[in-house]
Amino acid sequence: MDLAVIGLGYVGLPLVREACRAGLRVGGLDRDTRVIDGLAAGRSHIDDVTDGEVREMLAAGFAPSTDDTLLSAARTMVICVPTPLSAEGGPDLTAVKGAAATIAPHLNPGDLVVLESTTYPGTTEEVLRPLLEEGSGLTAGTDFHLAFSPERIDPGNPHYGVANTPKIVGGLTEACAQAAAALYGKFVAQVVLAKGTREAEMAKLLENTYRHVNIALVNEMAVFCNELGIDLWDAIDCAATKPFGFQPFRPGPGVGGHCIPIDPNYLSYKVRSLGYPFRFVELAQEINDRMPRYIVERAQQLLNQHGQALNGARVLLLGVTYKADIADQRESPARPIARRLARLGAHLTYHDPHVPSWQVDGADVPAAGGELAESLGRADLVLLLTGHAAYEPQLLAEHATLLFDARGHTRATARPTIETL
Repeated sequence: MDLAVIGLGYVGLPLVREACRAGLRVGGLDRDTRVIDGLAAGRSHIDDVTDGEVREMLAAGFAPSTDDTLLSAARTMVICVPTPLSAEGGPDLTAVKGAAATIAPHLNPGDLVVLESTTYPGTTEEVLRPLLEEGSGLTAGTDFHLAFSPERIDPGNPHYGVANTPKIVGGLTEACAQAAAALYGKFVAQVVLAKGTREAEMAKLLENTYRHVNIALVNEMAVFCNELGIDLWDAIDCAATKPFGFQPFRPGPGVGGHCIPIDPNYLSYKVRSLGYPFRFVELAQEINDRMPRYIVERAQQLLNQHGQALNGARVLLLGVTYKADIADQRESPARPIARRLARLGAHLTYHDPHVPSWQVDGADVPAAGGELAESLGRADLVLLLTGHAAYEPQLLAEHATLLFDARGHTRATARPTIETL
């Protein structure tokens, strides 16, 4: 076996697909039996890999399994397990440590281990390395190769995937970096060598912290521009015509997905360990975290302006995934918004073509029945949280009695019953 991928989610499965397309013999390890059973039957559980592609992977020899002995046949192992935040707000490396403990007994001289899971600078050398060395009796950089290569997956992106997104690689030693670069060079168009593992880890956090801070900037602007009577969306479009020195970011109901709400906290955690706060990141987190509350306040104001209280109002939430045209609900701002609306007495329903059932705090939120046009007409307030392609602006404008658009999806449709964030 050329490659074993540990963790077959949004990061691991697209990696397997590209490796299989390049002719590599690939095995996949995951603890979720439902995931493995589905893959073995040719079913994908993520947006970016189709059922047909899974069947192609299986035909190419892909072997998904829950059995650790799979690793004994592999010369290269890539860790793609989740790294959520702990209850204390720091990184939870339980899955990374578990992967290391699983790999170590199967590690042989000359093998390559690569960590792709996002984490704070120093994790590869300070956490992963000692676990691998203690469990195998081998020395990283001497007996086996060790590297970090940050994942750059953008779920639902039709233009950029694993193969055509430059791949950063940082090795424990130069030989480690070259070994990892040789692996990725087989199925990625461009490999970028970082100075070391810490630089590669920092590059990932820098990318996402940049987005986090700039999203917070426009989210805070959205709040005061509403008070000043300024169309921020138009101002952003105007500024974006400048061919240099500006990149447009747009406001929304909050930030979702794994990267933006979580990754900058890894960097903040590491900085706090040095004895001082990372004020930019923590301020951005505070601003973005308060957006769901602000969305509810605006919705309440809109209902009041039309002579109705939020308490007892029928509110339809459109789109509960964290971004358009995918099924990924990780860290979606729809949940805190729904939680607060329900607490204030609103009667909630939801509509999302990618989410057949939806829960908030363990309780089912009723799906809007019938045709979308009928559901729009039944609601006292429609709250657009995700701009899926299925939500044709003209349809929303014609059938929604009152619409609050938190994504700017209907900006080109001017109606007195439509308000935009």
